[in-house]
Amino acid sequence: MATHAYYVPPVNLMGIGCLQDAAPLIEQMVIRKALVVTDHTLVISGVAERVLSMLRTAGVDYVVYDEVQPNPTCHQVHEGLQVFQKHGCDAIVSIGGGSPQDAAKAIGIVAANGGHIREYEGLHQSKYKSVPLVAVNTTAGTSSEVTMNYVITDEERKVKMVMVDRNCLVDLSVNDPELMLNKPASLTAATGMDALTHAVEAMVTPGGFTVTSATAAAAVKLIFEYLPRAVKDGTDLEAREYMTYACFLGGIAFNNAGLGYVHAMAHQLGGVYDLPHGVCNAMLLPYVEELNAKHVPDKFRHIAKAIGMDVKERTDEECADYVITAIRELAREVGIPEKLSELGVYNPDVELLASNAMKDACAPGNPYQPSKDEVMDLFRKII
Repeated sequence: MATHAYYVPPVNLMGIGCLQDAAPLIEQMVIRKALVVTDHTLVISGVAERVLSMLRTAGVDYVVYDEVQPNPTCHQVHEGLQVFQKHGCDAIVSIGGGSPQDAAKAIGIVAANGGHIREYEGLHQSKYKSVPLVAVNTTAGTSSEVTMNYVITDEERKVKMVMVDRNCLVDLSVNDPELMLNKPASLTAATGMDALTHAVEAMVTPGGFTVTSATAAAAVKLIFEYLPRAVKDGTDLEAREYMTYACFLGGIAFNNAGLGYVHAMAHQLGGVYDLPHGVCNAMLLPYVEELNAKHVPDKFRHIAKAIGMDVKERTDEECADYVITAIRELAREVGIPEKLSELGVYNPDVELLASNAMKDACAPGNPYQPSKDEVMDLFRKII
């Protein structure tokens, strides 16, 4: 029997109103001063203030770094690190979706280990655990708050660096759906399709096992049921709550199973053209899985069942076709663009994108290893 390691943050709060339950737990962490990592939008909208109020209740002093932008860069990581060091911080609290979460984990790793963030690209490159991290999530998509993955854009090389490091796991994650209300429909759709990509890739990767497949299947079921509702009505609290569960379930699945070529390719589109990660995943997902299905059709039977298909009398190929069609229909229903031209990219360098994708840390997790020509053809399908 194979041995499987399973990584997950030690404490994870979820459910309506759970933000307030974080205060006593943070108080027990005995934080002297925290660096709060977030973005301008969350500050302006008042979402960040709700978390800052909770920190004050916990008796935590803090300083705010709110310069994180989508696809956080090396510059933002080291700028945040300077604030951390200047103010004598000893912990980090992140507020936001994947970008603030990733930036916070990167700052925490460099704060504990020194050097430049580029030194930590790849698998488990740090020696010491990050400074204490509390992750307050505001979108149901990236799952960065519960994974040991983070992605930082090297603006000089125009490459998204993928870091997989057990030392970046947060000490406390908070998934309160009340913080996710009234988010734009486009953001809800993109992050939700990102969560679906996590779950699907976790189910087809050879690195998956019984536990990860079970949580990923549960995530798939919830996303197909509740994402359209969350996109249609930004105030649908029930839909938001179930999407937080889906995000968590898919996150802990891929955190321990791995991802594949959807993420490997999407990272390049983000790194070179600064495109939204969730949208890129959603555009690529049906095409990559269409290719995978030609080689491992049996991997799609459990996904089809999770979506709602009666698989008893169906072949593996029929199950795969059902899954891919359902993914395309869901993407259209929630308004995901189908072509890069809709995002302002008309003539991408597919050779560069393919070359970089094949070097991406997620690529080895794909069940089929495509040739460079096949990867270029996949990119061409979304031009």
